[in-house]
Amino acid sequence: MGEYITGGRVFPQIADRLRTRIVAGDYAAGSVMPSEAALCKEFHVARNTLRRALAVLEDERLIITVPAKGRVVVERDRLPHEPYRYRLILGELRKMIEDGISPPGSRLPSESALQRRYETSRNTVRRAYAELEQAGLITTRHGKGRYVR
Repeated sequence: MGEYITGGRVFPQIADRLRTRIVAGDYAAGSVMPSEAALCKEFHVARNTLRRALAVLEDERLIITVPAKGRVVVERDRLPHEPYRYRLILGELRKMIEDGISPPGSRLPSESALQRRYETSRNTVRRAYAELEQAGLITTRHGKGRYVR
């Protein structure tokens, strides 16, 4: 019955599948998510891996942790098709690069600056930067920052 996930990092794939269920209404707003144990069994993963996936959903403000209750799907006052916060950051950074506002060799804003600007977590900012790096648009110089290629 469980889903096996193969290839690449596992927790983003689990987050994607759970996100899809939330957006589709399989987990309704205000409902409690299945327990960690149940989800670990379903996806055949260790608890730490599952918790990393759930942290992504919390960073995206799709779920919250309620003591003595578990993880609850957040009531959405936004349209379901509104982009997730990391996509908003990703889109704006990509536009800056493509429009030449940030030319090759220029330094991009720090993680903490983007956290403050978008009122989000470091993981959300890092996800946007990771996608830009995978696309070959930026490079990371450890201890120095991120730069446009």
